[in-house]
Amino acid sequence: MKKLHTVFYALIAVLIVVAAGSAFAEEAAAVAAAVVPPNKGDTAWMIVATLLVTLMTIPGLALFYGGLVRSKNMLSVLMQVFTVFSLCVVLWVIYGYSLAFTEGNAFFGGLSKILLKGITVDSVAATFSKGVNIPELIYVFFQATFAAITPALILGAFAERMKFSAVLAFIVLWFTFAYVPIAHMVWYWAGPDAYTDAAAGALAGGTAGFLFQKGAIDFAGGTVVHINAAIAGLIGAFMVGKRVGFGKESMAPHSLTMTMIGACLLWVGWFGFNAGSNLEATGAAALAFGNTMTATAAAALAWTFTEWMIKGKPSMLGGASGAVAGLVAITPACGFVGIGGALIIGLLAGVICLWGVNGLKRMLGADDALDVFGVHGVGGMLGAILTGVFADPALGGIGVYDYVANKVGDYSIVTQVTSQLWAIGTTVVWSGVVSFVAYKLVDLTIGLRVTEEEEREGLDTVSHGESAYHH
Repeated sequence: MKKLHTVFYALIAVLIVVAAGSAFAEEAAAVAAAVVPPNKGDTAWMIVATLLVTLMTIPGLALFYGGLVRSKNMLSVLMQVFTVFSLCVVLWVIYGYSLAFTEGNAFFGGLSKILLKGITVDSVAATFSKGVNIPELIYVFFQATFAAITPALILGAFAERMKFSAVLAFIVLWFTFAYVPIAHMVWYWAGPDAYTDAAAGALAGGTAGFLFQKGAIDFAGGTVVHINAAIAGLIGAFMVGKRVGFGKESMAPHSLTMTMIGACLLWVGWFGFNAGSNLEATGAAALAFGNTMTATAAAALAWTFTEWMIKGKPSMLGGASGAVAGLVAITPACGFVGIGGALIIGLLAGVICLWGVNGLKRMLGADDALDVFGVHGVGGMLGAILTGVFADPALGGIGVYDYVANKVGDYSIVTQVTSQLWAIGTTVVWSGVVSFVAYKLVDLTIGLRVTEEEEREGLDTVSHGESAYHH
Protein backbone atom coordinates (compact mmCIF):
# COMPACT_ATOMS: atom_id res chain seq x y z
CA MET A 1 0.00 0.00 0.00
CA LYS A 2 2.80 2.37 0.96
CA LYS A 3 4.39 1.91 -2.49
CA LEU A 4 1.03 2.68 -4.19
CA HIS A 5 0.64 5.85 -2.13
CA THR A 6 4.14 6.93 -3.08
CA VAL A 7 3.44 6.34 -6.80
CA PHE A 8 0.08 8.14 -6.48
CA TYR A 9 1.68 11.20 -4.82
CA ALA A 10 4.50 11.16 -7.35
CA LEU A 11 1.93 11.15 -10.20
CA ILE A 12 0.03 14.06 -8.63
CA ALA A 13 3.31 15.96 -8.18
CA VAL A 14 4.20 15.33 -11.85
CA LEU A 15 0.70 16.50 -12.96
CA ILE A 16 0.99 19.66 -10.83
CA VAL A 17 4.43 20.43 -12.30
CA VAL A 18 3.18 19.80 -15.86
CA ALA A 19 0.05 21.93 -15.32
CA ALA A 20 2.05 24.71 -13.71
CA GLY A 21 4.64 24.48 -16.47
CA SER A 22 2.04 24.82 -19.22
CA ALA A 23 0.37 27.69 -17.35
CA PHE A 24 3.75 29.39 -17.08
CA ALA A 25 4.41 28.74 -20.75
CA GLU A 26 1.04 30.24 -21.70
CA GLU A 27 1.74 33.25 -19.51
CA ALA A 28 5.20 33.66 -21.02
CA ALA A 29 3.72 33.46 -24.52
CA ALA A 30 1.10 36.05 -23.56
CA VAL A 31 3.83 38.34 -22.18
CA ALA A 32 5.87 37.87 -25.36
CA ALA A 33 2.81 38.68 -27.47
CA ALA A 34 2.03 41.72 -25.35
CA VAL A 35 4.02 44.85 -26.12
CA VAL A 36 6.88 45.55 -23.75
CA PRO A 37 6.21 48.98 -22.24
CA PRO A 38 8.74 51.61 -23.34
CA ASN A 39 11.76 52.22 -21.16
CA LYS A 40 11.42 55.50 -19.26
CA GLY A 41 15.05 56.42 -19.96
CA ASP A 42 14.56 56.02 -23.72
CA THR A 43 11.36 58.05 -23.54
CA ALA A 44 13.01 60.83 -21.54
CA TRP A 45 15.93 60.95 -23.95
CA MET A 46 13.64 61.20 -26.98
CA ILE A 47 11.72 64.08 -25.39
CA VAL A 48 15.02 65.92 -24.83
CA ALA A 49 16.25 65.09 -28.35
CA THR A 50 13.02 66.50 -29.83
CA LEU A 51 13.52 69.71 -27.83
CA LEU A 52 17.09 69.94 -29.12
CA VAL A 53 16.01 69.67 -32.78
CA THR A 54 13.45 72.42 -32.13
CA LEU A 55 16.32 74.54 -30.72
CA MET A 56 18.28 73.94 -33.96
CA THR A 57 15.57 75.62 -36.01
CA ILE A 58 14.10 78.21 -33.67
CA PRO A 59 16.28 80.01 -32.67
CA GLY A 60 19.38 78.29 -34.17
CA LEU A 61 18.82 78.33 -37.93
CA ALA A 62 16.82 81.58 -37.73
CA LEU A 63 19.74 83.47 -36.13
CA PHE A 64 22.37 81.77 -38.31
CA TYR A 65 20.54 82.85 -41.48
CA GLY A 66 19.36 86.18 -40.08
CA GLY A 67 22.88 87.34 -39.27
CA LEU A 68 24.01 86.55 -42.83
CA VAL A 69 21.57 88.90 -44.60
CA ARG A 70 21.54 92.72 -44.73
CA SER A 71 19.92 94.47 -41.77
CA LYS A 72 16.87 95.51 -43.86
CA ASN A 73 15.99 91.81 -44.33
CA MET A 74 16.78 90.45 -40.85
CA LEU A 75 13.17 90.12 -39.65
CA SER A 76 12.01 88.64 -42.96
CA VAL A 77 14.41 85.74 -42.49
CA LEU A 78 13.46 85.24 -38.83
CA MET A 79 9.78 85.36 -39.79
CA GLN A 80 10.20 82.91 -42.66
CA VAL A 81 12.06 80.34 -40.54
CA PHE A 82 9.62 80.76 -37.62
CA THR A 83 6.49 80.51 -39.77
CA VAL A 84 7.75 77.66 -41.95
CA PHE A 85 8.61 75.68 -38.81
CA SER A 86 5.10 76.24 -37.45
CA LEU A 87 3.44 75.48 -40.78
CA CYS A 88 5.29 72.20 -41.28
CA VAL A 89 4.55 70.96 -37.74
CA VAL A 90 0.84 71.48 -38.42
CA LEU A 91 1.00 69.79 -41.86
CA TRP A 92 2.94 66.91 -40.28
CA VAL A 93 0.20 66.32 -37.70
CA ILE A 94 -2.59 66.56 -40.29
CA TYR A 95 -1.19 64.27 -43.00
CA GLY A 96 2.63 64.30 -43.15
CA TYR A 97 3.28 61.66 -40.50
CA SER A 98 0.70 59.28 -41.96
CA LEU A 99 2.03 59.60 -45.51
CA ALA A 100 5.64 59.18 -44.39
CA PHE A 101 5.41 56.53 -41.69
CA THR A 102 2.61 54.11 -42.46
CA GLU A 103 2.64 51.20 -44.88
CA GLY A 104 1.69 52.13 -48.43
CA ASN A 105 3.79 51.69 -51.54
CA ALA A 106 7.54 52.23 -52.01
CA PHE A 107 7.14 56.01 -52.36
CA PHE A 108 4.23 57.10 -50.14
CA GLY A 109 2.59 55.70 -47.03
CA GLY A 110 -1.18 55.64 -46.51
CA LEU A 111 -3.77 57.84 -44.82
CA SER A 112 -4.57 55.49 -41.93
CA LYS A 113 -3.05 57.86 -39.33
CA ILE A 114 -4.34 61.13 -40.76
CA LEU A 115 -4.63 63.70 -37.93
CA LEU A 116 -2.81 61.05 -35.84
CA LYS A 117 -5.93 58.88 -35.84
CA GLY A 118 -5.65 55.91 -33.49
CA ILE A 119 -2.40 57.05 -31.85
CA THR A 120 -2.90 57.00 -28.07
CA VAL A 121 -0.61 57.37 -25.05
CA ASP A 122 -0.18 53.59 -25.17
CA SER A 123 0.75 53.37 -28.89
CA VAL A 124 4.37 52.42 -29.50
CA ALA A 125 6.86 52.87 -32.34
CA ALA A 126 9.69 50.47 -33.13
CA THR A 127 13.34 51.29 -32.48
CA PHE A 128 16.36 49.52 -33.98
CA SER A 129 16.38 46.77 -31.33
CA LYS A 130 14.03 43.81 -31.22
CA GLY A 131 11.48 44.03 -28.43
CA VAL A 132 12.30 47.69 -27.65
CA ASN A 133 9.70 50.40 -28.27
CA ILE A 134 9.21 54.09 -27.59
CA PRO A 135 5.87 55.92 -27.28
CA GLU A 136 4.62 56.60 -30.79
CA LEU A 137 3.63 60.15 -29.82
CA ILE A 138 7.23 61.19 -29.12
CA TYR A 139 8.32 59.49 -32.36
CA VAL A 140 5.68 61.53 -34.24
CA PHE A 141 6.98 64.81 -32.81
CA PHE A 142 10.68 63.90 -33.06
CA GLN A 143 10.06 63.31 -36.76
CA ALA A 144 7.95 66.51 -36.91
CA THR A 145 11.01 68.57 -36.01
CA PHE A 146 12.94 67.00 -38.92
CA ALA A 147 10.02 67.68 -41.26
CA ALA A 148 10.01 71.31 -40.08
CA ILE A 149 13.74 72.11 -40.20
CA THR A 150 14.24 70.68 -43.70
CA PRO A 151 11.97 73.15 -45.56
CA ALA A 152 13.40 75.93 -43.37
CA LEU A 153 16.91 75.14 -44.67
CA ILE A 154 15.78 75.99 -48.22
CA LEU A 155 14.96 79.59 -47.22
CA GLY A 156 18.61 80.64 -47.23
CA ALA A 157 18.95 80.11 -50.98
CA PHE A 158 16.42 82.75 -52.02
CA ALA A 159 16.75 85.06 -49.00
CA GLU A 160 16.17 88.81 -49.42
CA ARG A 161 13.97 88.70 -52.54
CA MET A 162 10.97 86.34 -52.40
CA LYS A 163 7.38 87.25 -51.50
CA PHE A 164 6.29 85.89 -48.11
CA SER A 165 3.09 84.44 -49.61
CA ALA A 166 5.14 82.75 -52.35
CA VAL A 167 7.51 81.26 -49.76
CA LEU A 168 4.63 79.68 -47.84
CA ALA A 169 2.87 78.36 -50.96
CA PHE A 170 6.11 76.82 -52.23
CA ILE A 171 6.83 75.21 -48.86
CA VAL A 172 3.39 73.54 -48.68
CA LEU A 173 3.92 71.98 -52.13
CA TRP A 174 7.53 70.97 -51.48
CA PHE A 175 6.81 69.53 -48.02
CA THR A 176 3.99 67.39 -49.43
CA PHE A 177 5.61 66.13 -52.62
CA ALA A 178 9.34 66.13 -51.79
CA TYR A 179 9.95 65.87 -48.03
CA VAL A 180 7.23 63.36 -47.16
CA PRO A 181 7.92 60.79 -49.94
CA ILE A 182 11.70 60.92 -49.51
CA ALA A 183 11.33 60.41 -45.75
CA HIS A 184 9.13 57.40 -46.56
CA MET A 185 11.57 56.04 -49.18
CA VAL A 186 14.59 56.23 -46.88
CA TRP A 187 13.21 55.60 -43.40
CA TYR A 188 9.99 53.62 -43.56
CA TRP A 189 10.25 49.92 -42.66
CA ALA A 190 8.25 47.38 -40.68
CA GLY A 191 10.68 47.51 -37.72
CA PRO A 192 13.06 44.85 -36.36
CA ASP A 193 10.41 42.65 -34.74
CA ALA A 194 9.01 41.75 -38.18
CA TYR A 195 12.27 40.01 -39.13
CA THR A 196 11.68 36.67 -37.38
CA ASP A 197 13.04 34.43 -40.14
CA ALA A 198 14.16 34.70 -43.77
CA ALA A 199 10.63 34.44 -45.20
CA ALA A 200 9.18 37.00 -42.79
CA GLY A 201 12.20 39.23 -43.42
CA ALA A 202 11.65 39.14 -47.18
CA LEU A 203 7.96 39.93 -46.67
CA ALA A 204 8.75 42.84 -44.30
CA GLY A 205 11.46 44.13 -46.64
CA GLY A 206 8.93 44.30 -49.46
CA THR A 207 6.80 46.80 -47.53
CA ALA A 208 9.69 49.22 -46.86
CA GLY A 209 10.41 52.47 -48.67
CA PHE A 210 12.11 52.42 -52.08
CA LEU A 211 15.59 53.47 -50.90
CA PHE A 212 15.40 51.35 -47.75
CA GLN A 213 14.85 48.38 -50.07
CA LYS A 214 17.86 49.50 -52.14
CA GLY A 215 19.95 49.12 -48.99
CA ALA A 216 20.71 52.83 -48.54
CA ILE A 217 21.66 53.83 -44.99
CA ASP A 218 21.05 57.34 -43.65
CA PHE A 219 21.22 57.56 -39.88
CA ALA A 220 19.84 61.06 -39.36
CA GLY A 221 19.04 62.64 -42.72
CA GLY A 222 21.90 63.21 -45.18
CA THR A 223 19.52 62.53 -48.07
CA VAL A 224 16.13 63.19 -46.44
CA VAL A 225 17.13 66.53 -44.95
CA HIS A 226 20.30 68.02 -46.44
CA ILE A 227 20.50 66.92 -50.09
CA ASN A 228 16.73 67.20 -50.37
CA ALA A 229 16.68 70.83 -49.14
CA ALA A 230 19.87 71.80 -50.99
CA ILE A 231 18.53 70.82 -54.42
CA ALA A 232 15.33 72.77 -53.73
CA GLY A 233 17.46 75.75 -52.70
CA LEU A 234 19.70 75.62 -55.76
CA ILE A 235 16.74 75.43 -58.15
CA GLY A 236 15.09 78.28 -56.23
CA ALA A 237 18.22 80.43 -56.57
CA PHE A 238 18.10 79.92 -60.36
CA MET A 239 14.33 80.38 -60.74
CA VAL A 240 13.87 83.36 -58.40
CA GLY A 241 16.93 85.02 -59.96
CA LYS A 242 19.81 87.01 -58.52
CA ARG A 243 19.34 89.74 -55.94
CA VAL A 244 19.22 93.30 -57.29
CA GLY A 245 22.79 94.61 -57.39
CA PHE A 246 24.30 91.14 -56.92
CA GLY A 247 28.01 91.26 -57.76
CA LYS A 248 28.00 95.09 -57.83
CA GLU A 249 26.82 96.17 -54.38
CA SER A 250 27.99 94.92 -51.00
CA MET A 251 25.83 92.09 -49.68
CA ALA A 252 27.94 91.52 -46.58
CA PRO A 253 26.35 89.81 -43.54
CA HIS A 254 24.96 92.45 -41.18
CA SER A 255 25.66 90.56 -37.94
CA LEU A 256 28.24 87.80 -37.75
CA THR A 257 27.61 87.89 -33.99
CA MET A 258 24.08 86.58 -34.61
CA THR A 259 25.42 84.06 -37.11
CA MET A 260 27.91 82.78 -34.53
CA ILE A 261 25.16 82.39 -31.91
CA GLY A 262 22.99 80.58 -34.48
CA ALA A 263 25.84 78.26 -35.51
CA CYS A 264 26.50 77.33 -31.88
CA LEU A 265 22.80 76.63 -31.27
CA LEU A 266 22.84 74.44 -34.38
CA TRP A 267 25.86 72.54 -33.04
CA VAL A 268 24.24 71.99 -29.63
CA GLY A 269 20.83 71.12 -31.09
CA TRP A 270 22.35 68.73 -33.62
CA PHE A 271 23.08 66.21 -30.85
CA GLY A 272 19.31 65.76 -30.61
CA PHE A 273 19.19 65.34 -34.37
CA ASN A 274 21.99 62.75 -34.60
CA ALA A 275 22.10 60.95 -31.23
CA GLY A 276 18.29 61.16 -31.03
CA SER A 277 18.00 59.27 -34.32
CA ASN A 278 19.20 56.19 -32.44
CA LEU A 279 15.76 56.24 -30.72
CA GLU A 280 17.24 54.65 -27.58
CA ALA A 281 19.52 55.90 -24.80
CA THR A 282 22.29 53.34 -25.41
CA GLY A 283 25.95 53.09 -26.31
CA ALA A 284 24.95 53.53 -29.96
CA ALA A 285 23.51 56.95 -29.10
CA ALA A 286 26.80 57.75 -27.36
CA LEU A 287 28.65 56.75 -30.56
CA ALA A 288 26.45 59.05 -32.66
CA PHE A 289 27.08 61.80 -30.10
CA GLY A 290 30.86 61.31 -30.15
CA ASN A 291 31.00 61.15 -33.95
CA THR A 292 28.97 64.37 -34.19
CA MET A 293 31.28 66.20 -31.76
CA THR A 294 34.44 64.94 -33.47
CA ALA A 295 33.47 65.57 -37.10
CA THR A 296 32.14 69.06 -36.36
CA ALA A 297 35.27 70.14 -34.49
CA ALA A 298 37.49 68.68 -37.25
CA ALA A 299 35.54 70.43 -40.01
CA ALA A 300 35.61 73.78 -38.21
CA LEU A 301 39.41 73.52 -37.95
CA ALA A 302 39.84 72.26 -41.51
CA TRP A 303 37.81 75.16 -42.98
CA THR A 304 39.56 77.73 -40.76
CA PHE A 305 43.11 76.60 -41.58
CA THR A 306 42.40 76.11 -45.31
CA GLU A 307 40.90 79.60 -45.53
CA TRP A 308 43.86 80.99 -43.55
CA MET A 309 46.25 79.48 -46.10
CA ILE A 310 44.25 80.67 -49.13
CA LYS A 311 43.15 84.16 -48.00
CA GLY A 312 45.80 84.97 -45.40
CA LYS A 313 43.21 85.43 -42.63
CA PRO A 314 40.97 82.95 -40.78
CA SER A 315 37.40 84.32 -40.53
CA MET A 316 34.71 83.82 -37.92
CA LEU A 317 32.22 83.12 -40.71
CA GLY A 318 34.59 80.44 -42.03
CA GLY A 319 34.83 78.72 -38.67
CA ALA A 320 31.05 78.73 -38.24
CA SER A 321 30.47 77.51 -41.81
CA GLY A 322 33.02 74.76 -41.28
CA ALA A 323 31.20 73.56 -38.17
CA VAL A 324 27.89 73.41 -40.06
CA ALA A 325 29.59 71.56 -42.94
CA GLY A 326 30.90 68.98 -40.46
CA LEU A 327 27.47 68.61 -38.86
CA VAL A 328 25.89 68.05 -42.28
CA ALA A 329 28.48 65.52 -43.47
CA ILE A 330 28.39 63.39 -40.31
CA THR A 331 24.57 63.30 -40.19
CA PRO A 332 24.05 60.20 -42.41
CA ALA A 333 27.10 58.47 -40.93
CA CYS A 334 26.96 59.19 -37.20
CA GLY A 335 25.43 55.89 -36.07
CA PHE A 336 27.37 53.71 -38.51
CA VAL A 337 31.02 54.84 -38.42
CA GLY A 338 33.72 54.79 -35.77
CA ILE A 339 35.33 57.91 -34.26
CA GLY A 340 38.27 57.64 -36.70
CA GLY A 341 35.86 57.64 -39.64
CA ALA A 342 34.11 60.70 -38.18
CA LEU A 343 37.44 62.52 -37.91
CA ILE A 344 38.22 61.92 -41.60
CA ILE A 345 34.67 62.83 -42.70
CA GLY A 346 34.91 66.10 -40.74
CA LEU A 347 38.32 67.07 -42.10
CA LEU A 348 37.21 66.39 -45.68
CA ALA A 349 33.90 68.23 -45.20
CA GLY A 350 35.69 71.38 -44.00
CA VAL A 351 37.89 71.53 -47.09
CA ILE A 352 35.39 70.32 -49.72
CA CYS A 353 32.50 72.53 -48.55
CA LEU A 354 34.86 75.53 -48.55
CA TRP A 355 35.30 74.75 -52.25
CA GLY A 356 31.52 74.29 -52.51
CA VAL A 357 30.77 77.87 -51.40
CA ASN A 358 33.60 79.40 -53.43
CA GLY A 359 34.71 77.48 -56.55
CA LEU A 360 31.56 75.45 -57.19
CA LYS A 361 29.30 78.43 -56.50
CA ARG A 362 31.08 80.48 -59.16
CA MET A 363 30.85 77.60 -61.64
CA LEU A 364 27.10 77.23 -61.07
CA GLY A 365 26.50 80.97 -61.29
CA ALA A 366 23.38 80.99 -59.09
CA ASP A 367 22.83 83.53 -56.32
CA ASP A 368 22.41 80.96 -53.54
CA ALA A 369 22.40 83.75 -50.99
CA LEU A 370 23.35 81.81 -47.84
CA ASP A 371 25.18 78.88 -49.48
CA VAL A 372 22.54 76.23 -48.91
CA PHE A 373 23.85 74.10 -51.76
CA GLY A 374 27.56 74.62 -51.07
CA VAL A 375 27.19 73.43 -47.47
CA HIS A 376 24.12 71.16 -47.32
CA GLY A 377 24.27 69.76 -50.85
CA VAL A 378 28.01 69.20 -51.08
CA GLY A 379 28.32 68.17 -47.42
CA GLY A 380 25.27 65.91 -47.62
CA MET A 381 26.53 64.08 -50.72
CA LEU A 382 30.04 63.73 -49.29
CA GLY A 383 28.63 62.35 -46.04
CA ALA A 384 26.25 59.94 -47.78
CA ILE A 385 29.06 58.44 -49.88
CA LEU A 386 31.59 58.26 -47.03
CA THR A 387 28.98 56.56 -44.82
CA GLY A 388 29.19 53.66 -47.26
CA VAL A 389 32.98 53.58 -46.87
CA PHE A 390 33.51 54.08 -43.12
CA ALA A 391 30.56 51.96 -41.92
CA ASP A 392 32.78 49.00 -42.87
CA PRO A 393 33.70 47.12 -39.65
CA ALA A 394 37.21 46.70 -41.12
CA LEU A 395 37.52 50.52 -40.98
CA GLY A 396 36.15 50.85 -37.45
CA GLY A 397 32.47 51.12 -38.41
CA ILE A 398 29.64 49.06 -36.94
CA GLY A 399 28.45 47.60 -40.26
CA VAL A 400 24.83 46.96 -41.13
CA TYR A 401 22.78 44.71 -38.86
CA ASP A 402 21.09 41.60 -40.27
CA TYR A 403 17.83 41.26 -38.31
CA VAL A 404 17.13 37.76 -39.62
CA ALA A 405 20.51 36.35 -38.57
CA ASN A 406 20.59 38.65 -35.49
CA LYS A 407 24.17 39.68 -36.18
CA VAL A 408 26.13 42.23 -38.21
CA GLY A 409 25.98 41.19 -41.88
CA ASP A 410 28.87 40.71 -44.29
CA TYR A 411 30.06 44.10 -45.53
CA SER A 412 31.07 45.25 -48.99
CA ILE A 413 32.10 48.89 -49.47
CA VAL A 414 31.32 48.75 -53.22
CA THR A 415 27.81 47.37 -52.62
CA GLN A 416 27.07 49.89 -49.88
CA VAL A 417 28.44 52.90 -51.79
CA THR A 418 26.31 51.83 -54.76
CA SER A 419 23.23 51.87 -52.49
CA GLN A 420 24.29 55.31 -51.22
CA LEU A 421 24.59 56.61 -54.81
CA TRP A 422 21.07 55.33 -55.50
CA ALA A 423 19.86 57.41 -52.54
CA ILE A 424 21.73 60.54 -53.65
CA GLY A 425 20.59 60.22 -57.28
CA THR A 426 16.97 59.55 -56.38
CA THR A 427 16.87 62.49 -53.95
CA VAL A 428 18.47 64.87 -56.46
CA VAL A 429 16.05 63.94 -59.25
CA TRP A 430 12.92 63.72 -57.08
CA SER A 431 13.53 66.96 -55.17
CA GLY A 432 14.69 68.66 -58.38
CA VAL A 433 11.55 67.84 -60.33
CA VAL A 434 9.17 68.63 -57.45
CA SER A 435 10.96 71.92 -56.73
CA PHE A 436 10.92 73.04 -60.36
CA VAL A 437 7.19 72.33 -60.73
CA ALA A 438 6.37 73.93 -57.35
CA TYR A 439 8.31 77.16 -58.06
CA LYS A 440 6.70 77.31 -61.53
CA LEU A 441 3.17 76.91 -60.11
CA VAL A 442 3.78 79.57 -57.48
CA ASP A 443 5.30 81.93 -60.04
CA LEU A 444 2.30 81.54 -62.36
CA THR A 445 -0.24 82.14 -59.57
CA ILE A 446 1.27 84.42 -56.88
CA GLY A 447 4.56 85.47 -58.48
CA LEU A 448 7.86 84.57 -56.80
CA ARG A 449 9.54 87.95 -56.37
CA VAL A 450 8.88 91.30 -54.79
CA THR A 451 9.37 94.32 -57.09
CA GLU A 452 12.80 95.93 -57.49
CA GLU A 453 11.72 98.97 -55.45
CA GLU A 454 10.48 96.73 -52.62
CA GLU A 455 13.66 94.69 -52.71
CA ARG A 456 15.77 97.85 -52.41
CA GLU A 457 13.68 99.03 -49.48
CA GLY A 458 14.03 95.65 -47.71
CA LEU A 459 11.58 92.89 -46.94
CA ASP A 460 11.26 93.79 -43.26
CA THR A 461 9.19 96.90 -43.92
CA VAL A 462 7.66 95.79 -47.24
CA SER A 463 6.46 92.32 -46.17
CA HIS A 464 6.10 92.67 -42.40
CA GLY A 465 5.74 96.40 -41.65
CA GLU A 466 8.49 96.45 -39.03
CA SER A 467 12.24 96.72 -38.80
CA ALA A 468 14.84 94.83 -36.82
CA TYR A 469 16.85 97.89 -35.82
CA HIS A 470 15.86 101.50 -35.19
CA HIS A 471 18.65 103.77 -36.33
